[in-house]
Amino acid sequence: MIVSILTDWFKRSNKSERLWLLAKIEFKLRYYENKLGLFWALIKPLMDIAIYYVVFQVIMKQNIPAFASYLFIGLIIWNFFLESTTGTVQILNTKKYLYEYSNMNKLEIYVSTLLSNSIGFFFNFIMFLLFFNFIERGTSHSNLQTLWIIPLFINLYMLALATSLIISNIYVIAKDITQIWQVFTQVLFFLSPILYNLDKFKEALPTFDYLNPLAGIIINARKITMEGTSPDLKLFMFDFGYAVLLLIFGLFLLNKLGSKAAEKL
Repeated sequence: MIVSILTDWFKRSNKSERLWLLAKIEFKLRYYENKLGLFWALIKPLMDIAIYYVVFQVIMKQNIPAFASYLFIGLIIWNFFLESTTGTVQILNTKKYLYEYSNMNKLEIYVSTLLSNSIGFFFNFIMFLLFFNFIERGTSHSNLQTLWIIPLFINLYMLALATSLIISNIYVIAKDITQIWQVFTQVLFFLSPILYNLDKFKEALPTFDYLNPLAGIIINARKITMEGTSPDLKLFMFDFGYAVLLLIFGLFLLNKLGSKAAEKL
């Protein structure tokens, strides 16, 4: 059943062109009539950084080197995951016209939506590199290890896609998932090493970096960009494994529940 979804998608022609076109349209609509355009994608993490910097560095005195950059990379990873999942809870309803009145595969709708979020992610990532290397000037600088961001982002993308598939298909039969997901993401945010010193995080929650795939991605992203070292490969393999398993489950739900979405929503 899962294989049939993927086979159907791979058989279709002009997949790349269609996905990219949908992603561009989605991205342009998000910032339509905004004079600052793409910079709105940067404003939110900057505002979050300002708030958390004052609370955790000035008031609580975490004393983390290059704390603004430390927050920056953590928040752009978190924001991509949050926007990609909360923004797709009702996607089978809001974009019903795409799969009902065209030959689009449902999976393409998810992939193109997350691709549009990817544009904002890489814009913010470039801003982060400029900030860390030329403005905050940490104790180390980014080097070729930074290229590890590509497999790390693929891992993040797969995790966000899998989660989107799961919660949006559950929404078909249980609308309460919207409220549940809002609460869950708040808990997940504070159980991820976005705001805290990593040593204190590991001391308070031993092995939790292996149980929370987002935590592992954030930790490895800081290692490759801020420390200029290789990622923790064991942690990376755990995170990738989580993403694959969740993606298989998400595709299973899409096959079981997604086919009934047009009738139920």
